Amino acid sequence: MSSTTRITVTLPSDQVAELRKLTDNVSGYVAEAVARQLRHQLLADDLRQYEEAHGRFSDEELAEARARVFGTAGTAKDADAA
Repeated sequence: MSSTTRITVTLPSDQVAELRKLTDNVSGYVAEAVARQLRHQLLADDLRQYEEAHGRFSDEELAEARARVFGTAGTAKDADAA
């Protein structure tokens, strides 16, 4: 198990109320949300660096990536979900 650090976070009261409706482990919920956002940011950084070095992804490359992620040839709906 990784170590933890206690911090104080200020959130709007309505968000806290909704969080408490969803879970009795607000810290765990927030930790998962932060981890997901960090992964998203790191991936975006990696993709930007790749495009800077190799050029923009082609439509074919994007379609293949969508097919691998979503199991389809990719649609506008799938692109919005990514």
